[in-house]
Amino acid sequence: MKDLCRHAVEVAKQRGATYADARIVRLRNQWLGAEDERISEITDSESFGIGVRVICDGAWGFAASARVDKATIDKTAARAVEIAKASGLAKAPDGLRWAKEPVHTGTFRTPIEKDPFDVSLEDKTGLLLAIGKEVRAVKGVNKYHAHMRFRREQRFQATSEGTLVESDCYTTTASYSATAVDATTVKDRYFEATALNAGYEHIDKTPLLAEARRVGEEAVQKLTGKPCPVGKKDLVLLPSHLALTMHESIGHATELDRVLGMEESLAGSSFATIDQLGTLKYGSPHMNIVCDNTMPFGLGSRGWDDDGVEAQRWYVIKNGILVDYMTGREVCHATGADRSHGSCRADSWASIPIVRQSNIGLEPGEKPLTLDELIADTEDGILIDGMGSFSIDQRRQNFQFGGDCFWEIKNGKKGGMLKDVTYQAITTEFWGSLDAVCDKRFWEPIGIMGCGKGDPMQIAQMTHGSAPARFRKIDVGGATK
Repeated sequence: MKDLCRHAVEVAKQRGATYADARIVRLRNQWLGAEDERISEITDSESFGIGVRVICDGAWGFAASARVDKATIDKTAARAVEIAKASGLAKAPDGLRWAKEPVHTGTFRTPIEKDPFDVSLEDKTGLLLAIGKEVRAVKGVNKYHAHMRFRREQRFQATSEGTLVESDCYTTTASYSATAVDATTVKDRYFEATALNAGYEHIDKTPLLAEARRVGEEAVQKLTGKPCPVGKKDLVLLPSHLALTMHESIGHATELDRVLGMEESLAGSSFATIDQLGTLKYGSPHMNIVCDNTMPFGLGSRGWDDDGVEAQRWYVIKNGILVDYMTGREVCHATGADRSHGSCRADSWASIPIVRQSNIGLEPGEKPLTLDELIADTEDGILIDGMGSFSIDQRRQNFQFGGDCFWEIKNGKKGGMLKDVTYQAITTEFWGSLDAVCDKRFWEPIGIMGCGKGDPMQIAQMTHGSAPARFRKIDVGGATK
């Protein structure tokens, strides 16, 4: 495969390309679904092809093919060059800048103990049905849904600069939900083995079956939870919830192509503009946001990005101040940087790479602090677990988030369940209210597998980690006023 990638690059150079890269990607996806007492879906698909990207006459060209033989590769590389030459007739006035990157060679593999594709369908579906039996044994549970997903991406990449790399990554996840219904209300509660770059051992180690009764019972409890109060409350957010808030209010807002107005098609631009780099107070001094594409188990960890840049770890927010962005080789110069951080990825061989969120996370607190101690120190608040609905404006500045499960906190004690909780805030005010983060013992990675961006839309995956954190005096209940 590497030889075919190098061949594609050579053909592009012979046709006039000043830069070329080629990626051969084999992607396998297996999906299993369960509903109540039956298996509702089993799919197992594979995608295989080559994408060739070139710079010629100061413009980009890209072409792809599902046929990976030399004759087809010749045509694909030639077509990429033709497209670049055509694009060059209307190239950007400022030209196209491409940051330098050292030449890399090597192989990156997800360390796995058990290949999920070697585990029998009988074992997988048997677990899903066993969980369902436990969930549905809870009085008041009316519906059960579950799924497992396994993904393997093998990627071979060559560039005209000499980089020649290979990656082989596995992703494993499972999730289920219980649904309870009364005369006027429907409530769900979910539990998951969060998506990790790992093998089937991740399923074995997650107490999916052991937690089934609790999940069912909490779905029923949600029916009779007190309505969401209206007013200002302290929020204690668990990692399972905070991942989505970070993703939408920090991750997308610090993608540099979005900041530059180059990618506004699906989810808008950003308020975190370059003129504020180094001065924008994004949050409190407790807020330290790290991008880490070297993170073990991280969904964005695969050795090199699709620009051929080696995985790195860096801060985008340090002590509450915006200090950097997620970048690709085409855009990194906008901040004065001479090297990309390596955040450019495509979702398949048929897609052109774009800047995507890296694995980003909130650093844990430095002082020892448990969740129980954090709750004990909270007089009037709400504890939120899991992801729910959300809404955020095009510049990532004003938002509303829900969640999956909510508990009242009164005088330092976790109380009864609440329902329909939402909170509203301006991004910088929300993160400015962060006053405590539990220590590293409670830091958890949470996988996101359905991040949409681009036009045509591409779907990417990444990991967002944190420990439980507290935000003071946040507006809640606005959606129920």
